[in-house]
Order: sequence, then structure tokens, then C-alpha cells
Amino acid sequence: MNPTRAEMMQATRSKLIGAARKAFAEKGFADTSMDDLTAAVGLTRGALYHNFGDKKGLLAAVVDQIDAEMAARALDEAERQGGSLWDMLIAEGTAYIEAALEPEVQRIVLLDGPAVLGDPSRWPSQNACLDATRRSLETLAGEGAIKPVDIEAAARLLNGAALNAALWVAASEHPAEVLKSAIETFKQLASGLLAE
Repeated sequence: MNPTRAEMMQATRSKLIGAARKAFAEKGFADTSMDDLTAAVGLTRGALYHNFGDKKGLLAAVVDQIDAEMAARALDEAERQGGSLWDMLIAEGTAYIEAALEPEVQRIVLLDGPAVLGDPSRWPSQNACLDATRRSLETLAGEGAIKPVDIEAAARLLNGAALNAALWVAASEHPAEVLKSAIETFKQLASGLLAE
């Protein structure tokens, strides 16, 4: 059975994202040649432009994929650790910060991503994380587990703290040392939301 046009397009997108992910991780966004990248997977620049518009659009797709994987791993880790909904929310934030030690995440999502794509809080993948945090905080508020706060503000600040901690770790000359302080402080800040 021959693949459909949609299946062929998806296969092309997947090839380009995979090749870009490897190249961006190894060389960085600026030093990645689109000709080399497309040739490595037997495609043309036209396929790249058709699917992503330009190199920046391809980076956005790669960042979205990695960010979604980071969020899924953070959720898996939180579920593995178990505990209350609050414990799981904090475990997700902590796992997100810890991902800043991964070279691929550091370079593509936390260093090149903001430099090329702008404010991470405006990325679709970050908005999905924000929605999940908002839902968790709404549930916690309904249970009386957190202080009466503006849920939108609390969700944005909690996510912003985790994101900025990850950015700090990624940009640090000594990321492993910074990580410990970042996680401890993130937990302390977040605990201010808990009901007495």
C-alpha cells in the first residue's frame, strides 16, 4: 500500500526535525548549514521551506518537540515519585530545572531557543505547561491546599520560576553547582503558596 500525501509530508517533517535536532545540538543554530542538513536526509531546501518556512521555523519545531518531551518526562517523574498533587507539581518543576543539565536541552531549548525565537513564555509548548500548572493550582485551591491567590498569576510565576531557573543553570559556567541552589530556592519560593 502506497503512503498517502499526508503520511509522506509527515515523514518529510520528521526527517527534517530529526536532522535539525542533531545538527543544532552538535553545532548550534547559527553554525548549522541548511544545505548540509537537508542533504543529510536526502531532501532539498525547498522541502525545508515548504514545511517550516525557514531555518527559524525549523528551530521552533525542534524546540517544541524537545520541550514537549521535557514536560512529559517531568510529569512521568512526578507520577513516579507520587505524593500529593502539590508534591507532583513541585516534582514537575524540579525535573524541568534538572533537564537544563542535558546538553541537547541546554543548547537548543535554553540557549539558542530564546536567542532566536524570543521570549519562551510565548512559545506554544510553554503555554501548554502553563495550562497544566493552572489546572493543578485550581484543584489545589478548591481543596484548600494553597492560600487564596490569583491562580493565573500564581501559575505564571511558578512556571516562570522553573523556566528562569533552568535558563540560569544552562547559562552557568558551573551548571551542576547552580542546579542545587536553583532547585532548593524554587521549592522555597513555591512553598509560600501553601496554606498554613
